[in-house]
Amino acid sequence: MAEDTLTTAGIGKHGVSRLPSVDIDSYNIELKDDDGFLGDRASKGAFRKILDGLRKPLKKNGDDPLGDTPSEDIAKGSLDDALVGDDIEAAALVHGAIEEFARELSYVTGRFLKTKAWADTECIVIGGGFRKSRVGEIAIARTDLILKSEGHKIHLIPIRFDPDEAGLIGCLHLAPSWIFEAFDSILAVDIGGSNIRCGVVETKWKKAADLSKASVWKSELWRHADDDPTREGAVKRLVKMLKDLISQAEKEGLKLAPFIGISCPGVIDEDGSIEKGAQNLPGNWESSKFNLPASLIQAIPEIGGHDTAILMHNDGVAQGLSEMPYMQDVNRWGVLTIGTGLGNARFTNRKKDKKSDKSDDSKKDKDKKSKD
Repeated sequence: MAEDTLTTAGIGKHGVSRLPSVDIDSYNIELKDDDGFLGDRASKGAFRKILDGLRKPLKKNGDDPLGDTPSEDIAKGSLDDALVGDDIEAAALVHGAIEEFARELSYVTGRFLKTKAWADTECIVIGGGFRKSRVGEIAIARTDLILKSEGHKIHLIPIRFDPDEAGLIGCLHLAPSWIFEAFDSILAVDIGGSNIRCGVVETKWKKAADLSKASVWKSELWRHADDDPTREGAVKRLVKMLKDLISQAEKEGLKLAPFIGISCPGVIDEDGSIEKGAQNLPGNWESSKFNLPASLIQAIPEIGGHDTAILMHNDGVAQGLSEMPYMQDVNRWGVLTIGTGLGNARFTNRKKDKKSDKSDDSKKDKDKKSKD
């Protein structure tokens, strides 16, 4: 089909389960219990709800150490300050919320580990906006301790890259290998329930072929939740952001690849449509008549004189892929992203071809014998 050709652009399919270095065993699992989706118990909003529950009885007596500001409006930095400030009661209150949230996160994580797709997971990376705070880091560490005390042989670690940039950097791992030899940067898009972030990501491939040195050269952020745009309005704004970045990269002399990697919520079909999970995005992104990659290629058919290629995958997958260079000492690992919801993905590192390894060993033996 013509639309399929537009979306794949000859470089692969969207939402694939196999990449050169990893197999994506699962993503966007929606676990439920009697109260609804389990992810709702370990989201950014869930922490604020827990904090608010602890504050309510204190407010009645006028003894709330965090004052009159609603829990959802307290900045992350203010909560971090409360942890180390002179007000012991405020610190105790925030610690109490961290403890309750860690219990919830450990329960949800335990449920993931019981699924077939997450069996034998050795390490879980925690990403998302919640991780970008001292409160989030302590909650992750506390959850790690709880899981270990319950007998799980698992490590929970905060994502290494800035959570605001991890989704962009992860898009590098969706790009075809020829990009890294011919170009030094790509365009990446990270679409979330509240924000859309676009960036130019420098590969720094010559410094580190595993992309561990990659960095975001420049990015633009639009908080679409504040503007409540239509779907078409959101795409139009996204196109403008990308074109602005293309112009800036060209002026700077960057060798920008004709490739756009997209990180997006939901289950991504091979043709670039979104099967489900995009309910927090502006308008109906799950419509059979809407295809984001095709829309972007129509608006930006070329980059630097070359045909534009686009690949899109789930946002949790993209964040997890940014961590791939650091997960080489384990076989199976996962990512949970704590944001508007709870994103999730599980990976298995792909082994080198044993035949190739044997042929290499055989060649080494022959070389050794010839020298002898």
